[in-house]
Amino acid sequence: MQVAVVGTGYVGLVTGTCLADSGNTVICLDIDAKKVSALNQSEIPIYEPGLEEMVQRNTAAGRLRFTTNATEAIQQAEIIFIAVGTPASNDGSADLSALWKVVDSIAACLPEHAIVVTKSTVPVGTCAGIERRLKERTGRDCRVASNPEFLKEGAAIDDFQKPDRVVVGVRTEADGEVLRSLYRPFLRTENPFLVMSPESSEMTKYVANAMLSTKISFINEVANLCERIEADVDDVRRGIGHDSRIGFAFLFPGAGYGGSCFPKDVQALASLAKENQSSSLILSAVHETNQKQKAILGMKVEKHFAGDIKGRRVAIWGLAFKPRTDDIRDAPAIELIDFLLSKGAHVAVFDPEAMENVRSKYGDRLSYASSGMDALKDADCLVVVTEWGDFRRPDFDAMAQHMKARVIIDGRNLYEPKELKRRGFTYHCIGKQPVFGASEDGRCTKTGM
Repeated sequence: MQVAVVGTGYVGLVTGTCLADSGNTVICLDIDAKKVSALNQSEIPIYEPGLEEMVQRNTAAGRLRFTTNATEAIQQAEIIFIAVGTPASNDGSADLSALWKVVDSIAACLPEHAIVVTKSTVPVGTCAGIERRLKERTGRDCRVASNPEFLKEGAAIDDFQKPDRVVVGVRTEADGEVLRSLYRPFLRTENPFLVMSPESSEMTKYVANAMLSTKISFINEVANLCERIEADVDDVRRGIGHDSRIGFAFLFPGAGYGGSCFPKDVQALASLAKENQSSSLILSAVHETNQKQKAILGMKVEKHFAGDIKGRRVAIWGLAFKPRTDDIRDAPAIELIDFLLSKGAHVAVFDPEAMENVRSKYGDRLSYASSGMDALKDADCLVVVTEWGDFRRPDFDAMAQHMKARVIIDGRNLYEPKELKRRGFTYHCIGKQPVFGASEDGRCTKTGM
């Protein structure tokens, strides 16, 4: 098939590349000429495992190319995906300004047979709005559908090529069959292709992200309570996770969720509920709980040092909002860095992929380490924020030699408290009682949260 993808951000680039890799001819359209030029040279602006090699292969084969020319991209397309950002507005609702600009730009060259498909996460009713807008500009009824993405950053190619399900919202059976044909190579294991109305499809995306966010906020609230009543959240998690009605997915306590999807989509769904005079008590609580959770690591640092943070050297491992990405949007590490800098701490950071994004935000206000161990030099404490594989089994003896004090605050519960206590570390994590290493004179110091 001839496919156009408008927008070469995370979703658009992955979508276009994976569709090209399954044999389609794909043109990706973007208004950023510098970015398009780089992509035509197979220079990838984001970090996603496997994506660079796949772009190179399909560009070389002639199945994938990038352009700033809307007519070139659209005029021969059978399917046109819109994959531009829909960030949160000040009131929490989705900002669709970029999407409407795309709709206006493609109207003049839109083929009569083409299907316009929203891949962006959009409020319920957006497809209907696109239908109306295109009719105003073209003078005819245009084919519009919804096809939300369910990609996890760091595993996006696998998610696209081996989806648990594909959801499409269409007005006609014929449009559904066109999209089914496009996705057939990815559904060979009999995973479902779910056809519904565009309104139900749009709602499905928001509800999926809101449910996952709810599970994260719920277990974080439970973890914080466990700390106060001397329970162990891992024991509790195992106790409930084996219930088949609950399961283990997204029941891992931590420093809160971030990224480009969960924070804005929870707020957007709450905003939609408010606009339609419907209750959004749970959604509002999920968002509020997560905002508080992202501050918890700073609180633990402050309490450990009894409020005396100024001049302390704090090392941070992990800056991206999750492993296997360089995305720092709404990342808990950013909240922590801002807090520490406001208190006068010296902050040394390391992340396998997100260093340049953080450097562009903070400049010389931070120390940028060449490795995790390098970040620990003379550190008063280490805060682990992102669960990169590099951090899961570190050399604790080497860490102790580098650090000024053996203090670890673990925002992802990566380590075994008993082992760290045996090695003389004071260890704080989420939802468990802290353990305290021995001070220089052999006594235990209990200054932590």
